[in-house]
Amino acid sequence: MLAESIQSSAAHGRQGRRSVPVARGGPLLVGYLLATVFVVGTLCAWQENVRPKLYVTLADKEYLRFQGNESTNDFFKLVLRDPNSNNLLVGARNIVYNLSIYDLAETTRLSWYSSDDDIKMCIVKGKDEDLCQNYIRVLAIPAQGSLLSCGTNAFRPLCRTYSINGNNYTVETEKPGQAMCPYDPTHNSTAVFVDNELYSGTVADFSGLDPIIYREHLQTEQYDSLSLNAPNFVGSFTQGDFVYFFFRETAVEFINCGKAIFSRVARVCKWDKGGPNRLKNRWTSYLKSRLNCSMPGDFPFYFDEIQSTSNLVEGRYGHANSKLIYGVFSTAPNAIAGSAICAFSLQEISDTFEGNFKEQSGLNSNWLPVNPLNVPDPRPGSCHNDSRTLPDLTLNFKKTHSLMDETVPAFFGSPILTRVSTMYRFTAIAVDPQIKTPGGKTYDVIFVGTDHGKILKTVNAESADSNKKVTSVVIEEIDALQTNEPIRTLEIVRTTQYDTPKDGSYDDGKLIIVTDTTVLAIKLHRCSSEKITSCSECVALQDPYCAWDKIVGKCRSHGAPRWSEENVFYQSVATGDHAACPSGKMAKDANVVERQGYRDLEYDPQRPFRDQPADKIQFNSENYNDKGPQITPDLINAQYTVETLVMAVLAGAIFALLVGFITGYFCGRRCHKDEDDNLPYPDTEYEYFEQRQNVNRIQAEPKLLPQVEEVTYAEPVLLPQPSSQNKMQHSPKNTLRKPMGHHHGVNSETLFQFQPDNYNNARDNYRGRDNFGTLRSHQGDNYRRGDGFSTTRSVKKVYL
Repeated sequence: MLAESIQSSAAHGRQGRRSVPVARGGPLLVGYLLATVFVVGTLCAWQENVRPKLYVTLADKEYLRFQGNESTNDFFKLVLRDPNSNNLLVGARNIVYNLSIYDLAETTRLSWYSSDDDIKMCIVKGKDEDLCQNYIRVLAIPAQGSLLSCGTNAFRPLCRTYSINGNNYTVETEKPGQAMCPYDPTHNSTAVFVDNELYSGTVADFSGLDPIIYREHLQTEQYDSLSLNAPNFVGSFTQGDFVYFFFRETAVEFINCGKAIFSRVARVCKWDKGGPNRLKNRWTSYLKSRLNCSMPGDFPFYFDEIQSTSNLVEGRYGHANSKLIYGVFSTAPNAIAGSAICAFSLQEISDTFEGNFKEQSGLNSNWLPVNPLNVPDPRPGSCHNDSRTLPDLTLNFKKTHSLMDETVPAFFGSPILTRVSTMYRFTAIAVDPQIKTPGGKTYDVIFVGTDHGKILKTVNAESADSNKKVTSVVIEEIDALQTNEPIRTLEIVRTTQYDTPKDGSYDDGKLIIVTDTTVLAIKLHRCSSEKITSCSECVALQDPYCAWDKIVGKCRSHGAPRWSEENVFYQSVATGDHAACPSGKMAKDANVVERQGYRDLEYDPQRPFRDQPADKIQFNSENYNDKGPQITPDLINAQYTVETLVMAVLAGAIFALLVGFITGYFCGRRCHKDEDDNLPYPDTEYEYFEQRQNVNRIQAEPKLLPQVEEVTYAEPVLLPQPSSQNKMQHSPKNTLRKPMGHHHGVNSETLFQFQPDNYNNARDNYRGRDNFGTLRSHQGDNYRRGDGFSTTRSVKKVYL
């Protein structure tokens, strides 16, 4: 309405005799106001980013590094812990590296190159030579002294079983790897080895258009969008009688409303033997359901695309035991850049598969739950002693009803952590489950990798007391990579014995970080930093790995002697405060900047948070560049709430709008001119041409229209009305042109005749009116010819 009023006032000012001054900045301010309200309102809908307690930049001596092949890209993606030794098996390009957990030193390697014929055929099919290599994408240990490995083999998947004798690998068997290993090394796939059987989720053809969940002799329906619709597999595990797969796919139930990607969990029964007759190689127990990772509310905001999952963890949450699977989710690449961590209970996943089925009765119908009375018995999707004896009614129903109606809700009721950032998204996750703190409470410590090379360590501070609440605590943001490479895999490994650093604390594990080109290993915590000098600082970290040892007088890590004794170690993950510690200001007092042991305040423009603190405070240690790691405590809290910011912006915009209007009005009054100055061209006379030939008609001063179109051209000047005695002389016939040079007399006829020079004297008595009742231009003799006769004159027409 305000914009319409401005436009109406402007139009009225153009049409009336007196213009009304309008503030030119009004529409601009209105647009600014609307844009501000939209942006701020959008930000208000998001949960604020939780800032880390510490920003950590690791130096070369603070991590272990394995580079692999420095001349080519290894495309590291797979890490497998060898349960028979303290080694890691890392799948790469043409090689399986065997690395020591202690120092990531290469103990041995398994080389497996594609044949020249396979590489040439791959290139002939149009693939790049770098992709036409053997990328190891499946690793499993069927038994002690045995290794199962599958590789892309230049887009011709192949699987081998090796026997391990010390550092020697000997090929025992070899078979095609179709449906067990992807063709393309960049394709997302998953595999899990269960009861001497390999269960895989991948594609089964060269083009990647035939997705499949496969176990030898059993598979999902081929080219059936109801079963799998362009999925990207991210994880799998087994529990009880079922094997579970996690993936994202195009939602077939949303197809009538547009294209959308949903996250899924699917399961198959380990005892499934296929159906009878033509269904003998098809799953009879395959079902899938949607995972719901969203911000709760009347209109939930969904993080629809799952990126990675953790291992299944079991622990106590609140007052009940649960088995959880953690996953990282993100929005679509072209949507608001957001990521989230959600946890899902295995029990709630199972309950969903026991709920209602979903179906579409017609091509243009909505997807609705199936009436339970229409579900055949035995129930489709369940485990049976012999699936080959199932009736056709059950098998046919399952073929068209693999999707469940209910979604799997997020454990704790909401995401554990959300992050809105244009700099990065979450890509990988690893969970160190049930870390016990002094006093007996346990917490899951979550490590999240990003596509910008950073790692976040977080914990739900409410998880020990409730399974319905979330209090996000980001303990650290770790920058361990020299480049901003995406993190592909995170893995937590522990040795059989504690490592004993020089400072006397205990470190019982490492975080393995895998990118395309590098494998890194870092400590799980930084509790032993010499710059954490007080009890309040140690407790304020809210790190389950850390507690203050009142006897030694320093911050110690999990695993130290007498760790479980609450009267010796002080810790409070839930609040960050402890009654036995002085009032801590590390994360609470924004005015405290200078603290003992800190130095070098500097601004970090690279920090990818909108709410980054203005000051970067780094520890001084003797091991980072021979001075130690760089750790930044988060001392600055937000000074204003979002509501206060919105009110301030709105008030400022409205005030600026009013000042603009008032200033424009008074300036217009002060600079007011005569009415004639309202003409768009005050120095030019406008001539109005009419259809009527009334010489004596002198119309009133022309009324200006809101919009005019002017045309300037040269017009011949016609003679005034001749007398009656000369009518024949000036008849139309006499206006015909005679050939030049033949007739020069008085009777010479020309196409146009012009007035003599005394026409200028007559015009003053007549106001320049011609036969057509038009005004002549007051341009003097500028339009006269040198012989005294006028030829043309400048005329401006205004078309009504």
